[in-house]
Amino acid sequence: MSESALAARGLNKSFGSLVVAADIELNLPQGVRYALIGPNGAGKTTLINMMTGMLRPDGGRILLGDEDITALAPEQRVRLGLVRTFQINALFPHLTALESVTLAVCERRKVASNWWRQITAYSSEIDEAYDILATLTLGPVCHRLTRELAYGQQRLLEIALALAARPKVLLLDEPAAGVPREESRELFAAITGLSRDITVLFIEHDMDLVFRFASRIIVMVGGRVLVEGTPAEIAADPRVRAVYLGKARHEAVS
Repeated sequence: MSESALAARGLNKSFGSLVVAADIELNLPQGVRYALIGPNGAGKTTLINMMTGMLRPDGGRILLGDEDITALAPEQRVRLGLVRTFQINALFPHLTALESVTLAVCERRKVASNWWRQITAYSSEIDEAYDILATLTLGPVCHRLTRELAYGQQRLLEIALALAARPKVLLLDEPAAGVPREESRELFAAITGLSRDITVLFIEHDMDLVFRFASRIIVMVGGRVLVEGTPAEIAADPRVRAVYLGKARHEAVS
C-alpha cells in the first residue's frame, strides 16, 4: 500500500456514559478514495470532528503523515494539509465563484489583508483559483454569483474553497446532502477525479454513490470500526448486511 496520509491510533471518546468512539484504528494510504458509512449515531461525524480538531479525543493519537497532530488546533491542521467540508455549506452568496476561491487562495498566501492593491496585482491568485474551479467543472460558471448556482454546483464550490488550502487529506461530511441525484453523480465524479496527491474520505448515506465512487469503504457501528474493505468485500460481508446494508442491497451489488 501507499504511504499513510492520515491515521488514527486507538481513538476513544465518551460523553459521560455514552461511548461515541472506541479504540478506532484507521490507516488511509495516500491518494485513496474512502467512504465512511454506518447507521445514524455510528460516530462518523464524531470521528471527523476528532480528526480535524473540532473535538478532542479522550485517548489515542492522530497522525498526518508522520506528524502527530493530536494536540493541534483546527487551523494548525489546515495549514499542515488536513481540510474538511461540512454538511451545511457556508458560502458568500453575493460573491462570484471566482471571487470566493480567489479570496481563499489569497488567505492561504497571506495576502488577503492587502485590500488596497489593484486587482491586476492578484493575477496569480486569480489564475490559481480559476484552475481549481476548472478542475471541478465550474470554469464555465466562475463569474456567476454563488446564489445563482445550482445546489450541486454550490457543493462543488465548497470543495473548491477547501482545495484552495492545498490539502493533503480532504474530509467531506455528506457532500451530496440535499443535492439532486443527477447532480450528485456529477459531484462525486469530480471528487474522485481529483489529483491522486490528495487522499479523500467522505461520509455518504447514498449506497449507490458509495459503491460507484469509493475505492475502499469503512463501516462504523456504535462508535467502532466494524470492517474496512473494497466495495465488493463490504457488499459480501454478512456483518455489514446484518447491521446496515440489508440483504436486498447485497443482491443488487452481487
